[in-house]
Amino acid sequence: MPIDSPRSIVVLTGAGISAESGLGTFRDKDGIWTRYPLEDLATPEGFARNPEFVQQFYNDRRRQLRDARAHAGHEALTRLQKAHGAVTLVTQNVDNLHEQAGADDVVHMHGELAKSLCSNCGRRAMCDEDLHMDMTCPQCGSVGTLRPDVVWFGEIPYHMERIEDALSACDLFISIGTSGAVYPAAGFVQMARAVAAKTVELNLEPSENAYAFDDALYGSASTVVPDWVDRFLAKAV
Repeated sequence: MPIDSPRSIVVLTGAGISAESGLGTFRDKDGIWTRYPLEDLATPEGFARNPEFVQQFYNDRRRQLRDARAHAGHEALTRLQKAHGAVTLVTQNVDNLHEQAGADDVVHMHGELAKSLCSNCGRRAMCDEDLHMDMTCPQCGSVGTLRPDVVWFGEIPYHMERIEDALSACDLFISIGTSGAVYPAAGFVQMARAVAAKTVELNLEPSENAYAFDDALYGSASTVVPDWVDRFLAKAV
């Protein structure tokens, strides 16, 4: 099937699309995990060892998110979603920039920074405030069980069945701003190739699995994503 007439599209976004909005990437040479040990800040074990330290890290990132603004790349994906219809937008990011740009039904496989999770009863709720270990869950009454609703290393990503179903039915898979180093997301391109979908990488530079893509466009997300979407939609008319 020609790349300009797919029935079903899956888009995967990573930290690279949010970097220009002022949110740090993780695995680049100046990424967050070069300055902070991920074992301390992004694992259940790290949270158990020093919960207030972990809470403060995510409180700081939540405050940073309040000032972040979606850019032309996010807006282009909203145009794609609204123009094509059959677009499953999956993100590894825990920010809300896709929603800020008007995207619908974003699949947050790594959770959302603007939500809290009770580790006792599983309650999820919108959260725009700082979290502390002396807070009480309003549903079960447990103290010290509220944490950011983000998926840490060693935990299972959210919505995997839905994502795999979408990949198994897609004709076009687009990966944007991802390192290609973190599974299961790094394996999505191979899942798409297994059903003969066309694959495109839009990234600042080639990812670790760039070899698996049929086509690629490299540069800042605020430039390459709108350029690619505009060309795609022009062909689809």
